[in-house]
Amino acid sequence: MPRDSYNDLLAFIQVAQQGSFTRAAAQMGVSPSALSHAIRTLEARLDVRLLTRTTRSVSTTEAGDRLLASVAPHFEGIDAELAAVSELRKKPSGIVRITASEYPATYLIWPKLSKILPQYPDITVEVTVDYNRTDIVSERFDAGVRLGDEINKDMIAVRISADQRIAVVGSPSYFANRAKPKKPHDLAEHNCINLRLPTHGGLLPWDFQKGKKSLKVRVTGQWIYNSVGPILRAALAGQGLAFLPEDMALEHLAKGELIRALEDWCQPYSGYHLYYPSRRQSSGALAVVVEAIRYQAPQGRGGKSRAKP
Repeated sequence: MPRDSYNDLLAFIQVAQQGSFTRAAAQMGVSPSALSHAIRTLEARLDVRLLTRTTRSVSTTEAGDRLLASVAPHFEGIDAELAAVSELRKKPSGIVRITASEYPATYLIWPKLSKILPQYPDITVEVTVDYNRTDIVSERFDAGVRLGDEINKDMIAVRISADQRIAVVGSPSYFANRAKPKKPHDLAEHNCINLRLPTHGGLLPWDFQKGKKSLKVRVTGQWIYNSVGPILRAALAGQGLAFLPEDMALEHLAKGELIRALEDWCQPYSGYHLYYPSRRQSSGALAVVVEAIRYQAPQGRGGKSRAKP
């Protein structure tokens, strides 16, 4: 049946359910004569009479009863689905896929989203921990997390952390028989825990800066990991010095479980941002996630995102 017949079917359903051309026409916002023409066209196409018309009433024939019973539920189902889709604008739902390295996934995304998601039971957040420079468009991620100076200019970038700082730390047991390094080159005398990242193709150098002087130090040690969680655990166990985001170490420093070194060589660097394509229509679910993890700078300090969604 041609698609034009769908309008004629809708006209038939309204007339059959209302039992009147006048009431059905008012319901549909058309004239009774237009409805009558649509019904005649449908009957001619099917070559069967669907309605019995009298001066006082309209009723369905046997063929009309059968058509009404079989077709009307399908249109009702379509109306229900359209209403449900429209409702999605009011009630955020769906899957939000994010790619991030271990630190922001654990210390920035999880703490905030774990508090807000119970309020949105129809939203699912899938976080992929990955150190690669993933192309979020080709890999079909909704958003990614990187340091602010690593994000392409054509992306919407929303700050989700303050500027970061590295901490060089070791346990009291590690320093029991060793002197703390006073300058980066002293690390050559220490057992350092290395991080291997796929984006660097090798071991991550330890970056230091003091004033205008910058250094990249290649350290050595007995342990190499490809994520920061095990590095923290190894440092706590006295296995060597760790080079970690400061936030990961603060609690352990406060408890005396870790001791800091080279603090004057560890300067702030760009904070983390959530980013996503500027050309992509933001879903309600993504909007909820963005607002939940957006960084709120203390009053009087900086920390604005490059662009707002």
